Amino acid sequence: MFIILILLSIIFLAYTNGANDNFKGVATLFGSGTGGYKKALWWATITTFLGSLAAVFISTKLIGQFSGKGLVPDTIVRTPHFLISAGMGAALTIFIATIAGIPISTTHSLTGALIGAGLLSTGAHINFNVLGNRFFLPLLLSPAVSMVLTLIIYPCFKFTRIKMGIERQMCLCVGGGVEDICIQQDGTAVLKATGMPIVVDQLKNCQQYYQGRILGFDSQRILDKLHYISAGAVSFARGLNDTPKIVALLLVMSAVSLKSGIFIVAFAMAIGGLLNAREVALTMSERITRMNHGQGFSANLVTAFLVIFASKWGLPVSTTHVSCGSLFGIGLVNKKANLSVIRQIILAWFLTLPLAAVLSAICFLFMSKWGIM
Repeated sequence: MFIILILLSIIFLAYTNGANDNFKGVATLFGSGTGGYKKALWWATITTFLGSLAAVFISTKLIGQFSGKGLVPDTIVRTPHFLISAGMGAALTIFIATIAGIPISTTHSLTGALIGAGLLSTGAHINFNVLGNRFFLPLLLSPAVSMVLTLIIYPCFKFTRIKMGIERQMCLCVGGGVEDICIQQDGTAVLKATGMPIVVDQLKNCQQYYQGRILGFDSQRILDKLHYISAGAVSFARGLNDTPKIVALLLVMSAVSLKSGIFIVAFAMAIGGLLNAREVALTMSERITRMNHGQGFSANLVTAFLVIFASKWGLPVSTTHVSCGSLFGIGLVNKKANLSVIRQIILAWFLTLPLAAVLSAICFLFMSKWGIM
């Protein structure tokens, strides 16, 4: 019975993780207009699944980090009620945030859930040195580092683009104002004041395009391909970083093998993303900041680099914190950041850990009261 309850709690946690996190890697594709929602979602699902499978070979160090070993006494770590409470507390926290459309950290949720279940299991016997050095420091630093790197990298890319003679071309969306236009002999229209070509289209389709060639190839097509690759890299890195954290709770009881556990978690994450990602997707893609193709590509490069580096070295950073930090940086660069939404997200980050701790503690008390121990 305990094995089934543990398995169900971990599957629920993986499902909510996919719902809240899967789209984060491809949010810039959708937000910049490079790809549609469904295409971006499937690209995220496939690349995240591949990253989850690759975790078997690359990021197994994270399994030890999130089993609870070192944080609470080893005698507590292997108890079913501790594992079930930690899994359910984290899952319920992520589920609530997903319904609200708020991107939060699975890493933060799991950390809080481990603390809540650990406090009720052991009293005050929590290793706070391990908690600070292993968990809090990477979580606090990662969004700041990603924001700073984005502030550095995007201007460098922009400078390179200008030096290569690649110009941005925009369509004209006519609102309440009147602009003088000139119809040329070939039937094309240009803005009389500047000579800029005019294309009439729906407002939602008005985007910036990069006009120019790189090594003989169309610059916009190259950027779009690179953008998809960078988005895939972020999603791959997320699967690489998040899957071991969730599998850790499953492997403590030796209920399944490492490969089987990773496959179960990866599959549940994929289903969660496909069915319940839309609200968080809209927040990440449109509500934090508007962005163009180059800005989205820059944010993805920073996120992918930091998360893959952290996974390799066993650092429990949050893909959410890193990717949001990159988007915050883009918002500062282009001066289009939605500060109200950013404040809500940061507030949710501060509330994630205590909420997960409380929910896991409630689960622990519920099982104690009903004799599920």
